[in-house]
Amino acid sequence: MPLDALWPSFPTNRILQQDADIIAVDKPPFLPTHAPERSDDVFRRLSEYFTIETKSVGYLGVHQRLERDVSGVLVFTKRREANRSVAEQMERRRVKRTYHAIVSGTPGMPGRGKPPEYGTLRHRLVSVSGTHRVLPSTAREGELSTISFRVLERIGNRTLLALSPEPGCIVDLPAQLGAEGAPLAGDIERGGEPAHRLGLHLAELVMVHPQHGKPVELRAPLPAFFRDWLDAKDPLGNAEIIERRLREAAERRIGIARLEGTDCFRLANAEADGVPGVTVDRYGDFLVVSLYDEPAIAAREHVFDAALALGAAGVYVKNRPRHASRIVDAHREEFAPKTPVRGEAAPEPMIVHELGVPFEVHLGEGLSTGIFLDQRENRRRVREMAKGLSVANLFAYTGAFSVAAAAGGAKSTLTVDVSRGVLEWAKRNLDRIGADPAKHAVLEADVMKWLGHGAKKDGPFDLVILDPPSFATTKQSRFSAESDYKKLAAMAMRVLSPGGKLLACTNHKGIGHGKFRRALQDAAREAGRNIAQMKPWPDPEDVPAEPGKEAQLKSVFVVLDGASRR
Repeated sequence: MPLDALWPSFPTNRILQQDADIIAVDKPPFLPTHAPERSDDVFRRLSEYFTIETKSVGYLGVHQRLERDVSGVLVFTKRREANRSVAEQMERRRVKRTYHAIVSGTPGMPGRGKPPEYGTLRHRLVSVSGTHRVLPSTAREGELSTISFRVLERIGNRTLLALSPEPGCIVDLPAQLGAEGAPLAGDIERGGEPAHRLGLHLAELVMVHPQHGKPVELRAPLPAFFRDWLDAKDPLGNAEIIERRLREAAERRIGIARLEGTDCFRLANAEADGVPGVTVDRYGDFLVVSLYDEPAIAAREHVFDAALALGAAGVYVKNRPRHASRIVDAHREEFAPKTPVRGEAAPEPMIVHELGVPFEVHLGEGLSTGIFLDQRENRRRVREMAKGLSVANLFAYTGAFSVAAAAGGAKSTLTVDVSRGVLEWAKRNLDRIGADPAKHAVLEADVMKWLGHGAKKDGPFDLVILDPPSFATTKQSRFSAESDYKKLAAMAMRVLSPGGKLLACTNHKGIGHGKFRRALQDAAREAGRNIAQMKPWPDPEDVPAEPGKEAQLKSVFVVLDGASRR
């Protein structure tokens, strides 16, 4: 697939320097240096690159680490004979490091007179739960940290710094800059300006070469985002900026792009990926762009050009007004054009795959394509636990959760929705995996009415899945997640078997995690059921939260005990 070119084993333009003994790369943000439990860490990707290039399994030694959110120079050894020298230099902090940082303000003289152009920061650092407490250099506890800095550029209150820790010193630059009143861009907890990535980059590392003993200077170029941030550039100002940010967002998702049997996921998620008001979803060779506000709509031609430049066969658009969930006819051409805005048309129907499971989608039919991509990890969890369970999937749409449960060996599934059209779609999805219709049924019904009157004869159920829209109006009822979710959850708990499980989800922006959990606790009391376990299920990594905000999708898994209060 053309889009697959976005995810090489390792991009050659990020290899800074290499010889027989060492290799230095420009690590991107968001990816860990070495995480054996993951498939997208730099170590594994670089190892794969060498295997492909040399047709043999090479050696890589890990002696330096950069935090997940930090970019820049990262060195590996290529021969075991080089390990001793490099390990000693890294462990004893004998290498010379220069970081580039974009910050608000200037360290050294917060709020007093003219800010300095250079200076020295001295602190003592005390380790506390994986981070550091920053104390004055005169404190008696902690380890001394000395950092020289100079201002490379200042535009208004935004500053580009060069920071050089003294060799041998421990550092925690985010904490130390925050303590100096000059927080990093993206470090919202310490008062930094919101940004989709942390403004910290290891620009230069000078070390002694393990073979010839001479100094080696390794440099990584300034990230383009740092320049954008200093100049306060419009992130949607032209197709070049948008394409660059989409490519960076794609690189962040290499682990998902390489999931076996998966060709549909979110490629870019609005502010969280530096493209405010814009999301981009991948469906096979095609991309679907969603525009959420006026600036994004105004920049739409740039966005379409950038999306096509990624290698998409075709690009579709969804224009999503602020109250999209209240739209009566989501198939109107003004919201969801039937034809692509760039490139060729997608097959009708189109079959995509998620973790090996096929799903039917229609890219030009309305605001929704047939599958909610942000529920991928929840569907995986349901699939893994479903064996032998009776499952009710409520507000089921095209039955994706039912398909996941059936694929996982569920004893039975009941797919309930008020729309006959989406239930026919759900049937096709179930048929595609060979699900027995006698065990995996669909039911056209108003969910609230069914829970109140018809569910008892169909239940009880071992697992109920609730993923209602934020707002819904049928001929028989109206539903608002903010006001009605507690009642809905209580009704669902009443049809659960002893020890039954509930997956409750909401995308309502007005319902935070705390409020949602309290609503479920109140629902259990109202239903006369006891909660044995309640835990949030994290969102997939391709749908990160906006900087400084909660994720829009809230998912809570509830297990009831075997007793009843009534």
